[in-house]
Amino acid sequence: MNIAIIGLGYVGLPLSIHFSQAGNKVLGLDVDPTKVSCINEGRSYIKHIESQMVARQVQAGFFRASTEFSLIRDVDAVIICVPTPLNKNREPDISYIAKTGESIAPHLHQGILVVLESTTYPGTTEDELREILEKGSGLKAGTDFHLAFSPEREDPGNPASRVSEIPKVVGGFTPTCLQKAVALYSLAIKNVVPVSSCRAAEATKLLENIFRSVNIALVNELKVVYAAMGIDIWEVILAAKTKPFGFMPFYPGPGLGGHCIPIDPFYLTWKAREFGQHTRFIELAGEINHAMPEYVVGRVGEALNAVGRPFKGSRILVLGLAYKPNVDDDRESPTYQLMELLDHRGAEVAYHDPYVPVIRHSREHSRWAGMRSVPWRREVIRNFDAILIATAHDAVNYKQLANWATNIVDTRNVVKAVPANTCRLWKA
Repeated sequence: MNIAIIGLGYVGLPLSIHFSQAGNKVLGLDVDPTKVSCINEGRSYIKHIESQMVARQVQAGFFRASTEFSLIRDVDAVIICVPTPLNKNREPDISYIAKTGESIAPHLHQGILVVLESTTYPGTTEDELREILEKGSGLKAGTDFHLAFSPEREDPGNPASRVSEIPKVVGGFTPTCLQKAVALYSLAIKNVVPVSSCRAAEATKLLENIFRSVNIALVNELKVVYAAMGIDIWEVILAAKTKPFGFMPFYPGPGLGGHCIPIDPFYLTWKAREFGQHTRFIELAGEINHAMPEYVVGRVGEALNAVGRPFKGSRILVLGLAYKPNVDDDRESPTYQLMELLDHRGAEVAYHDPYVPVIRHSREHSRWAGMRSVPWRREVIRNFDAILIATAHDAVNYKQLANWATNIVDTRNVVKAVPANTCRLWKA
């Protein structure tokens, strides 16, 4: 098939490569000309995706990129992978979906399939997107063109996570739409899981992320409670996970990051109000997870007090800017909240991250744009009053850190031991 994939980020780029590897002609569309140029030159701009993977498909003629949305007139299917953030009032922002729909609608043709992969609230595909596409094209969904929703299931940085191996949930606007969407994904994915509607598929993705958010909140709350009792939550989780049934381990941290877990649950919270329903678990989990950066910074304060240092004027290195290990994705990273809180208390803040050498400009954290990762050298690390481990990259030598640093606050349980009388270790 000829397939257009709109949005060449952490979801769209690997999906494009995988479809092209399966022998399909893929047209990658993005409004960012820099991304388009990189792809057409055979270069990757995402750390965990190798350039040779892109180059191989481009050179073979199976993958190309463009900013020209009118080219979808020549494709059989369009897959939309654009961001769905929250606005400043923490309400769903589907403007990227709407703008994409408006851009492609005039170029739709009879029989084309349009699939939305962006995480959103139930009803977005069948209501908002369908209306935009029908209005802009003069065609009718389910009759003239096919419409479906299939949530992305990407796990960036996990080498065991392969697109073809992850079951793909698909819901269609009509039975025929579902049939067409299942046929599309079956070209490249081994196990396609059909559900009764677009709404059911949208709800499936939300359940997956709400499940994680609630359970992470639970261990974050227990971390605080057990710490007050002198109990190490990490030891408790390690012991509990030996139970071969009825338990699944989740791990605490300094807050939630990424473009899914901190955001997606609130899409359902917002939509539920329309039906007079309240999502108490989701909202409570959000409150607990949102409070974690404050708790962690409080522990940093304790670490500084133990060596007779106030926040004001102390030099603090935050280790790890990306939201999860071994990726360069810093979207919604709790590290930014930690840096803001430390800065507000008068500390001099720096960071080290081998995957993020310089902070790119973003709407949420523009004040940090251009800041560079400090070098990984003993004389540099030794100069900080405290090291706060926010993200546990495998590329960081934590044994070396324990020998260099004098005061470590560890939110990820990666420092197993410190040299006696030369370094203090705090769990947070």
